[in-house]
Amino acid sequence: MQRANSFAQMISFSATVFYRLLMPGTYNTATRTVLVNQIYFTSIQILPAFLAVSILFGSVLIGILFQLLKNLGLTALFGNVLMGLIVTELSPLFTVLLITLRSGAAINTEMAVMKVTREIKTLETFRIDVKNYLLVPRVVNGIISVVLLSSLFSIVVMVSGILFSRVMFGISVDVYINILLNSTNFSDIVIALVKCAAFGFFITLIPIYFGLRATHELTSIPIVVSRGMVSVFTAILIIEVLSLLTKLM
Repeated sequence: MQRANSFAQMISFSATVFYRLLMPGTYNTATRTVLVNQIYFTSIQILPAFLAVSILFGSVLIGILFQLLKNLGLTALFGNVLMGLIVTELSPLFTVLLITLRSGAAINTEMAVMKVTREIKTLETFRIDVKNYLLVPRVVNGIISVVLLSSLFSIVVMVSGILFSRVMFGISVDVYINILLNSTNFSDIVIALVKCAAFGFFITLIPIYFGLRATHELTSIPIVVSRGMVSVFTAILIIEVLSLLTKLM
């Protein structure tokens, strides 16, 4: 019963925040300023490291998959594998895991500390809308960051594919591009974008939710952070499974 009530509270909290995201009046000057700062911290500041990891991981992944396809005599399927597996499935998953590990725990801890030190109570005392000022910018930033960085990872992987397809299959750039275009399924791209947006929404919303559930004792911080991160990874798994089921329908 307690878990059911907690889940219902989280759904209600999610609906409230989602409603605020859609309201133009939410985005005042203070909210926009916080949003810009959050985007800088999550997407811009991490960009050099993200590019380096993307190039390394993407190249290794492409090399392994292309070599496997070559050994199995399935070279004609490399376009479908690249677009259907790496771009629409692995890119969002890689990106959301990286952002979660870097920012999810940080947001969770930040909210918990603000609750323990009564900073949130202070904001409410000065009649500052906590949802608009603290929650909405972070959630919007999560959505934007996952979508953009996942797209960037996909681009890096596809560029790496040019080199490996040339070396391993003798395919020219023009042929490679045509294969990718012919292998692209518009519905899969839409599902991938929606999945990225869902990832971004929940990997920021859930840490915020659990952070705000901290008591005014310092010992509550590691408890809510632990619960929040477990719930985040559970949400990632659920979203991934739902996206796969949607593609199979």
